[in-house]
Amino acid sequence: MSTGKRVKLALGSGGARGYAHIGVIAELQDRGYEIVGVAGSSMGALVGGLFAAGRLDEFTSWATTLGQFEVARPLDPAFSEPGVIRAGKVLDRIREMLGALRIEDLPIPYVAVATDMTTGRSTWFQAGELDAAIRASIAIPGFITPVLVDGHVLVDGGVLDPLPVVATMALGPADMTIGVDLSGAPDPAYDRAQPRTNWFTQWWRASAQRLGGARTPVEEMPAQPPALSSIRATDVAQRAIDLMLAALTRQHLAAHPPDLVIEVPQNICGTMDFHRATPIIEQGRALTARALDALPDRALDALPD
Repeated sequence: MSTGKRVKLALGSGGARGYAHIGVIAELQDRGYEIVGVAGSSMGALVGGLFAAGRLDEFTSWATTLGQFEVARPLDPAFSEPGVIRAGKVLDRIREMLGALRIEDLPIPYVAVATDMTTGRSTWFQAGELDAAIRASIAIPGFITPVLVDGHVLVDGGVLDPLPVVATMALGPADMTIGVDLSGAPDPAYDRAQPRTNWFTQWWRASAQRLGGARTPVEEMPAQPPALSSIRATDVAQRAIDLMLAALTRQHLAAHPPDLVIEVPQNICGTMDFHRATPIIEQGRALTARALDALPDRALDALPD
């Protein structure tokens, strides 16, 4: 018998903002919701896969201990490859948590979404090795090296499907579908309270110098007026990704709206601020509580006490 609180989640793409998904899941569970399926792109695929595998608490305990140095150490700079970092050591840690789990054996239905650069289409992972599906889905273009599978180049699911609401249709029945959008409108409060750091740029430059003097694209350009020369290459890339995700998400939501959308502001943190798990998780909780509290009375009346 349906309780009215069986939900499917579409967890969106957005780099380190994806830590908010952990807070979303925690708040839903604390309120008595049963999560019966998860579809995710990029960090949504990572968090969703760990949750479906019953390993999210272990991952959260690890992620919340990471400072800038602990995040930078396993990134594996990859200056001769099609991505700034390999992230192999990070994935090794994730693989240790997951073991040899396969998607079809998970206790909760799960779909990971990646983008096939060869065919120009989204790819849904509904079977096979869980860690391999996650690795493909989190390959942020220009940042994390792509994955080659059977002659197909796979990258971040957010390139074509940043909020995989459609993929939740493969997860079976539920009372409600909730989308967690990591491309919400910027909130000035976050800029005032949590200014972005430049640790990733500093790490990248230091690694380049150590491995042979490679320079960032901005440093290779001729001298520019001060207003332009002060812009970092990684800031340009991050902002471009944010704009792309926001535009695509709006289109997807218009075509396939879920029952509830939880919006996480774009400026809650930088795309690569993976050392800020704790405050981002807390914001995910707070935003979820706000969204649930704002549900229409008729929706709340349908739910049990």
